[in-house]
Amino acid sequence: MNVLVARMDNLGDVLLAGPCVRAVAAGADRVVLLTGPRGRAAGELLPGVDEVISWCAPWIDPEPPPVTQEDTDAFVRRLREFSFDSALILTSFHQSPLPLALLLRMAGVPWIGAVCEDYPGSLLNLRHHVPGDPPEPVRMLSLAEEAGFSLPPGDDGGLAVRWPLPPVEDLVGDEDYVVVHPAASVPARQPSAGRSAAIVRALQAAGRRVVVTGSPSESALTRQVAGTALDLGGRTGLSELAAVLAAADVVVAPNTGPAHLAAAVGTPVVSLFAPVVPASRWAPYGVPSEVLGDQHAACKDSRARVCPVPGHPCLDRLAPDAVVDAVARLSRVSSRRPARR
Repeated sequence: MNVLVARMDNLGDVLLAGPCVRAVAAGADRVVLLTGPRGRAAGELLPGVDEVISWCAPWIDPEPPPVTQEDTDAFVRRLREFSFDSALILTSFHQSPLPLALLLRMAGVPWIGAVCEDYPGSLLNLRHHVPGDPPEPVRMLSLAEEAGFSLPPGDDGGLAVRWPLPPVEDLVGDEDYVVVHPAASVPARQPSAGRSAAIVRALQAAGRRVVVTGSPSESALTRQVAGTALDLGGRTGLSELAAVLAAADVVVAPNTGPAHLAAAVGTPVVSLFAPVVPASRWAPYGVPSEVLGDQHAACKDSRARVCPVPGHPCLDRLAPDAVVDAVARLSRVSSRRPARR
């Protein structure tokens, strides 16, 4: 079987699809992962993926390109070249799989499954319903299982990346450290720079060595947050970042892709979680973690990209000492982790 698995949004979403991908890979001859451009680097880290292809879906990307016949036709032609036997479309609870299902039908894919609440007509062969509010990896894995795939023996269903990861000793040295990753994909999900800087200082006052991480576009923020801590903002690709997180005692991060990357490499996470989306779905999965932040704030379940409440109280009223205490608790767990791969 030649199977397409599609997850077309951000890095974290693609990482959370990992258990589903591995289940499909255990029962297929070849797995092609379709991502959006924002998630491609995460797809290249997933075990079980034979090839990654990308396309920017105008109904998913937060800065969508215009819909043009030329672009859509080129995408359909590209899909047709793979001669897929089947496809699974993975989406968040607020996204529809049907636009992509239509394009896959146009590309000749004979069997398509998705979690879908809308009437799919002839677009889907499997219209899967997921009751309750499970974590996203469980939700996506349930689709694979309903389609007849299952995880191989010994696979615990956690998040994972391909090993080995690149060496990063030249970046971080050989002393123990805690990572603080201050940024998220939207402002509503991250503390202010001042609050993140206060967390870094509190950790240092408690005797912790702190490493601050961020992408090149976040390097101005990491400089502001790091102070005297080691600032790796803009100095790592995703695989190097994974290695930095894997070697950390604990990672402190908002609801963001690197929090899920930390979970994928087995590192405990202090999650600074804004309740604009449910923590039950999006909190770090499969590793020891603590969720901090007011989960009953007025922004709850709003999916806001910019905080609608003056002062960003869900995260910016969080006491830095509460983060220090959570790091201490998780550090005790981290010390009992098995040797890193």
